[in-house]
Amino acid sequence: MTLLSEMRHAWHRHWSHYAAEAAGIGFFMLCGTLLTILFEYPASPVYQALAGQDLLRRAGIGLGMGLVIVVLVYNPWGKKSGAHINPAVTIAFWQMGKIRRADALWYMLAQLSGALLMGQLLKLTLGSVFAHPAVNYLVTEPKEHGQLVAFGAEFVISFILMVVMLLALHHERLKKSTGWLIGVLLLLYITFESPLSSMSLNPARTLGSAVAAQSYTGLWLYWVAPIAAMLLATVFFNSVYKGEELACAILAGCEAAPTARTPPRPTPPSPQCTRRKR
Repeated sequence: MTLLSEMRHAWHRHWSHYAAEAAGIGFFMLCGTLLTILFEYPASPVYQALAGQDLLRRAGIGLGMGLVIVVLVYNPWGKKSGAHINPAVTIAFWQMGKIRRADALWYMLAQLSGALLMGQLLKLTLGSVFAHPAVNYLVTEPKEHGQLVAFGAEFVISFILMVVMLLALHHERLKKSTGWLIGVLLLLYITFESPLSSMSLNPARTLGSAVAAQSYTGLWLYWVAPIAAMLLATVFFNSVYKGEELACAILAGCEAAPTARTPPRPTPPSPQCTRRKR
């Protein structure tokens, strides 16, 4: 079967999964923008109350975005698609054989489409507020430390994120709490790491903001670092758990997948439950 045929058949089986991924990353960008406006826009009463408290304001955004991730992972649509909402995450799971090639391509197309569309919608609806330097279209660009530091920071936080996800999904007790662990990491990253790289982790989200702002400084590193780091994380995981399979790529835990329950009638397999023998 050719790739185009695979993708056509995959679309008919799992289009709702792809819609969930597009909506998920769009919701993530929307919440990130609203939280940034709340804590950083000069006219915001929250910003005025916390003026001069940069760390506290970043912690507020981090807490909010951590809770957003929890909502995305554990809502019905997130459980359906696995709540990747990140091409780097999807590529890593594909490399491990946890998602089919055609589904992985559709996931990434959906993630990119959702981020680009939301970036334009926010630009259209929020106008000067979205463009204000304090918000700056939610652009992720290297800070004053330069691109090399930004690359290193993105690589490290992406590697840690993927390792935590894989170890949690492999752990009998922790796998249902993977979304909460990711939320805690986002809180820490936004609070403490964002001054180094603006804290992206997500190539699609960065692209959506970059296109809206028409600003592409350092865009390459926000693609290369997360993807390379997460692929390396899968190598690390496989070296630690040689011969042991990761059950699935559902961030809410495999039991959350619709196919994990006995359906009343046969249903197509979830795209994240493909196994590959090593």
